Amino acid sequence: MAERVQQPPAKRPCCRPVLCGGPGSAPGGLGKTHNPESLLDIAARRVAEKWPFQRVEERFERIPEPVQRRIVYWSFPRSEKEICMYSSFNAGGDESGTSGENNDDTQLPFLRGVTLLEGGWVDNVLQVGFHLSGTVTDPATSSQPEMVCSVSVSFDRCKITAVTCSCGNKDIFYCAHVVALALYRVRKPEQVKLHLPISETLFQMSRDQLQKFVQYLISVHHTEVLPTAQKLADEILSTNSEINQVHGAPDPTAGASVDDENCWHLDEEQVQEQVKLFLSQGGYHGSGKQLNLLFSKVREMLRMRDSNGARMLTLITEQFMADPRLALWRQQGTTMNDKYRQLWDELGALWMCIVLNPHCKTEQKCSWLRELRRWNSVDVCPWEDGNHGNDLPNLTHSLPQGAHESRPHRTVFTRAIEACDLHWQDRHLQHIIASDLYANYCYHDNQDGSLFDTRGWPMWHEHVPTACARVDALRSHGYPREALRLAIAVVNTLRRQQQRQLEHFRRHKKELLHKAITSITNMEGWVGHPLDPIGTLFSTLTETGRGAEEGANTCLDLSGTKNNHQSSLLCEGESYGALAVETALIGLGQQRVMPDGLYAQEKVCRNEEQLLAKLQEVELDDTLVKIFRKQAVFLLESGPYSGLGEIVHRESVPMHTFTRYLFTSLLPHDAELAYKIALRAMRLPVLESTASSGDLSRPHHMVSVVPNRYPRWFTLSHIESQQCELASTMLTAAKGDSCKLETVLESIQKNIHSSSHIFKLAQDAFKIATLMDSLPDITLLKVSLELGLQVMRITLSTLNWRRREMVRWLVTCATEVGVYALDSIMQSWFTLFTPTEATSIVATTVMSNTTIVRLRLDCHQQENLASSARTLALQCAMKDPQNCALSALTLCEKDHIAFETAYQIVLDAAVAGMSYTQLFTIARYMEHRGYPMRAYKLATLAMAHLNLSYNQDTHPAINDVLWACALSHSLGKNELAAVIPLVVKSVKCATVLSDILRRCTLTTPGMVSALHSRRNSGKLMSLDKAPLRQLLDATIGAYINTTHSRLTHISPRHYSEFIEFLGKSRETFLMAHDGHIQFTQFIDNLKQIYKGKKKLMMLVRERFG
Repeated sequence: MAERVQQPPAKRPCCRPVLCGGPGSAPGGLGKTHNPESLLDIAARRVAEKWPFQRVEERFERIPEPVQRRIVYWSFPRSEKEICMYSSFNAGGDESGTSGENNDDTQLPFLRGVTLLEGGWVDNVLQVGFHLSGTVTDPATSSQPEMVCSVSVSFDRCKITAVTCSCGNKDIFYCAHVVALALYRVRKPEQVKLHLPISETLFQMSRDQLQKFVQYLISVHHTEVLPTAQKLADEILSTNSEINQVHGAPDPTAGASVDDENCWHLDEEQVQEQVKLFLSQGGYHGSGKQLNLLFSKVREMLRMRDSNGARMLTLITEQFMADPRLALWRQQGTTMNDKYRQLWDELGALWMCIVLNPHCKTEQKCSWLRELRRWNSVDVCPWEDGNHGNDLPNLTHSLPQGAHESRPHRTVFTRAIEACDLHWQDRHLQHIIASDLYANYCYHDNQDGSLFDTRGWPMWHEHVPTACARVDALRSHGYPREALRLAIAVVNTLRRQQQRQLEHFRRHKKELLHKAITSITNMEGWVGHPLDPIGTLFSTLTETGRGAEEGANTCLDLSGTKNNHQSSLLCEGESYGALAVETALIGLGQQRVMPDGLYAQEKVCRNEEQLLAKLQEVELDDTLVKIFRKQAVFLLESGPYSGLGEIVHRESVPMHTFTRYLFTSLLPHDAELAYKIALRAMRLPVLESTASSGDLSRPHHMVSVVPNRYPRWFTLSHIESQQCELASTMLTAAKGDSCKLETVLESIQKNIHSSSHIFKLAQDAFKIATLMDSLPDITLLKVSLELGLQVMRITLSTLNWRRREMVRWLVTCATEVGVYALDSIMQSWFTLFTPTEATSIVATTVMSNTTIVRLRLDCHQQENLASSARTLALQCAMKDPQNCALSALTLCEKDHIAFETAYQIVLDAAVAGMSYTQLFTIARYMEHRGYPMRAYKLATLAMAHLNLSYNQDTHPAINDVLWACALSHSLGKNELAAVIPLVVKSVKCATVLSDILRRCTLTTPGMVSALHSRRNSGKLMSLDKAPLRQLLDATIGAYINTTHSRLTHISPRHYSEFIEFLGKSRETFLMAHDGHIQFTQFIDNLKQIYKGKKKLMMLVRERFG
């Protein structure tokens, strides 16, 4: 991290003399590694690590120069680990830089610094007291020239306390040039020229030497220091100046004062700027990843027991609290996105670790508590459960209005505030974390609060998330061995509690089962908890291989002894991995209430999936299989304490995802137990209707029941999909076992209420049963069919956009099962399909050639199947003639009696209410099939339902009217005479009537098949006689009425169109014997009635006289 400011002045004055050493006191290295250290070096190193140099000066009146040199020598950091920590995102240096723009590891400051050092680019290294300086050259590249950077570093008590570099780079961490200079001093201390603090050198000079020194300094740097030099000279010469009131003068190379805080240099301004930048990006450009890396850096600092960890987290928290989006979201009543919400969770967890530092001082904890309370009191501080504002309204009247507002909300800092009251002074706790050998093999107290279990191993009774927070704090602060000891004590407690819960339930089982009710024994579940207790235990137990890493000392050991044999913490045959797996199984199987709010519920699902992902990485051996068996039995028999007990609370978190993992793990080793636990987990009580519990015996007729409840289950769709996945896994495993398939089918029918999920299961079963590489599994096919039938029943009376797909699939499935299945669904069609579906999809598909070929039916079987389809079609036509009559006629074509029956159904329905569109469609079908008289009959029935007004000249039924008239004309004069009165009654549109009239006059009735034919055989019908005279009069009357209607609201832009309309009407008028006279009278009437429309009437006179 390169600073852009000038080196700060020394914090304390230096004025005391020094005992000069001889020539032999020159600085030097340690010599050969085989030589023992001198007492001087040992003492100087310890002083350099712990004492500020001012205290050394004040403690001893005279300090020999060789002693000062060795103290100064040993005051520089000797470990590269801290330098790496402050110049890359992690100690391994395998993360990208804060900019997130370059993922090349070689561009990381630490690795670049190593490269510069090894390339010999560090020069002019000089150590003056507690100040190191030098130049580092950045070699030229294709994009930039060579650059020489001036670097200086201040240090105290083996920590770098200030850095500057002329490179101008802005970043949170040290730049590569600072790294190169620091590593040069660490790796090549003997090559660094070392001097005492400059004040000691000045003290040895005479007045003339001092004057010469100052004048030369001003001469070399006169442009930079001359104004400052003159100002200081004036102040020194002034008797009353402030500078003369202080004894001594500042020395930037003299080390720290007693009051200075001893910590590594951290650029607070850059930390704040970077966090602010990441937050402003709103999760884009990898900012979420960068913030997580900063959190990891805080944990790394805590693990190194670096006080900057808390300091850096405070800076990050301040920027998080200042995020303007918080107020905006609060004002709008919206929630933050999921990734941002997880960052807040990590922030709260880190503060828990910090306040639980077993070695923090009381004043430190009080300072943190004040900050936490201040942040907690801010209105926009996020809540722990993710709800803010109106995210979760009062959905029922179970709580009075205003009850939610009066409830104190827990923020992300609440747990850290509460943790400030925790301490580490309990003697039993101290013994647990201090020694591997802490046990009491003679201890047989079997009470709930026992300090030891029946084996004599220690237990720790505390709220489980709190106890696990202690474990996390120990790990985070660099005490992995102590964390492991406490974790094992917590797990021992969980195992003992599980055993006692099982015993308690067995004693009261009859009473609880008789009541058939249960209560949640733990309102705060461990999976999905903000502190992630199970994940903490699992990680602590599985990471024991790194327990001996640097910094993992046992400072908390009160016994005075250390035991590094890991096996001493476990019984024979146990392993940390097996203990971790058992812990995860206990946590995942806990019966717990579904939390409140969308975020909390999603977190439960996410945390469960994370734990299962870790478990799936573990390879099962015989030991783990025994643990799985044991935990499965516990889960099945622990009653209300288990999420898989015989009775669970209605609001209990379902176990589908967890049980699917258990099922697949146990199946190769104990299939009966695997199926037992999976079938138990299939239930979903929150969807069961308490008012209709008797319906459970009739699974075929169950429908989805989602009663009002509090809180709302926002993740219900995900939960139902997991339930479906569990059922699918069981179906796949049960292939070939008819008994198990039947059991799984019953469970699905009883517990799954979503039609889409049942349909998916039916499809899955069908795919598994009809795999290409094996013969179809008829039992599994029947299961698939049964599930499909249930889907049909559920969706029969509800809207479902996939309904047609479901019906088609069911017919396909029934075809695979056999002809008897097809016959069965047709016999009971009214419970499965609508009449339209039954005729247009089911019966049509059954009678298709594809189905016959697929089933390989003989003639007798074909006829039986066709007979069932015809019977279905007739039944559907009776129930819904409007939509099914045409399909019924089509299906019954090859059977005369059935066809006649279907035709009669149509005739009966035509009177009862079939629309003219449906009747015209059936009539056209009849004509196409060669039944013109029946078509004519249906067409006349359709005409009776039709009504075309004067302005409906584009009505879709016009073509049907023209077709009906053409059909009647082709049949003969009598049929035409019967239709024309119906046309006159139903059609008021003049253009349509004139079209019909013109067509009827072109050909002789009964002589041609279509009116548009130009053939003119036989005698044409007269317009002066019936039935055409009636049609002509009606057409003329329609033109007259239409004309008056148009003139009522006509506008000038429609005048030309109106004149053309009158021209067409004249053509019709002239078809009458006295048509010319009628039209003239008509025009005269218009001129008289509408004489006010002068322009229009002028156009009429010009055109028609």
